[in-house]
Amino acid sequence: MSQWYPKKGRVIFHLDMNSFYASVEMAYNPSLKGRPLAIAGNPGERKGIIVTSSYEARAKGVKTTMPLWQARKLCPELIVLPPNFDRYRTASREMFRMLAEITPYVQPVSIDEGYMDITDSEKHGTPIEIANNLQQRIQQELDLPCSIGIAPNKFLAKMASDMKKPMGITILRKRDIQHKLWPLPLEEMYGVGAKTAEKLRKIDMETIGDLANGDVYQLKSVLGINGERLKNRANGIDTRPVDPDAVHEFKSIGSSQTLPQDTTDETDIKALMNLLADNVVRRMKRKQAAGRSVQIMIRYFDHKTVTRSKKLQRYIETKEDILGVASDLFQKHWNLEPIRLLGITVQDVEEKQNIAQQLDLFTYQKEAGKEKLYTAIDELSEKFGKNPFVRLHNEDKTEQPRTSFQKDFLDDYKR
Repeated sequence: MSQWYPKKGRVIFHLDMNSFYASVEMAYNPSLKGRPLAIAGNPGERKGIIVTSSYEARAKGVKTTMPLWQARKLCPELIVLPPNFDRYRTASREMFRMLAEITPYVQPVSIDEGYMDITDSEKHGTPIEIANNLQQRIQQELDLPCSIGIAPNKFLAKMASDMKKPMGITILRKRDIQHKLWPLPLEEMYGVGAKTAEKLRKIDMETIGDLANGDVYQLKSVLGINGERLKNRANGIDTRPVDPDAVHEFKSIGSSQTLPQDTTDETDIKALMNLLADNVVRRMKRKQAAGRSVQIMIRYFDHKTVTRSKKLQRYIETKEDILGVASDLFQKHWNLEPIRLLGITVQDVEEKQNIAQQLDLFTYQKEAGKEKLYTAIDELSEKFGKNPFVRLHNEDKTEQPRTSFQKDFLDDYKR
């Protein structure tokens, strides 16, 4: 057994759920299995964008971020469902609980993927036995497929999990990288996007191997410190630990939403701003946090997107404060053209326990008096999914389903 667990090195898993949203829908409704299925944001109200699709749909050319009309043209029999994030969070929570039964060193990075450090998990078997058992358990108990990468560090584990889908298990050692990674094009390397690849091609780099063997000073001149970091990764060097607390290291909390149709109607815009502020405040309370900057994002009918922010003198956390700053920013920077999407984000976020506040007696008594009310509302919001008192103020009548997953839910599996 000991030969599978190095004395100095680490054994890292990267677990990636396969076609997660579509797979969850198939688990809830088995009649969808084997059929081309896509999840799209608000498909009944807007042409929509594909969020994810089943492998049967992918075989027909359907891809993530593809416009729904184009997907239907490629696959007329495509079944389209709106996202059900409560359902996906439930599945995610159960999956991460299974990981945590093997090791306490579990780091969720999104709703459908995470890292595990199993270096001290010999009692559960060899790494390949652990991976097989975990994959089969998730399949049997949740009816969901996943792929697992096994490697000595996080970067190589991530690359390995992408090599075989669905239901793959891949081992990637440092000695394998020259023939398994280096021949691949730059875009297939985790951490290299289209813009970075374009910059690298301007200095005659086409493959991961070119990056691995590139001149570090030239890379830093083109990409800054990230150039050296990417060169190290391409050579299989990654010292980052699997950090179970990384999910708490948040610097911003935001919410954005696409409108049912492009609009200049200020009533609709105000209602959405109210909803977004409610979402942000609920998440900040969940994290017991406050922030010192507010940013708005406006995406117009032609997809042109602008962001504007304001740095504040003090930390804020209430809806009144956040919405006030966001509304001022919006009024100053909206060009009166039709709006497709709005977003509100609180930045420079800190947990309140870390914020040294000097409250005078009046302020302290005022805030303390509200605390029981806030707690009661939060408990009801968690139970019923939204603030049940909002309708008393006749707000948020146009609330739409959200189409993005918030990372502040990633530690739910510990509860």
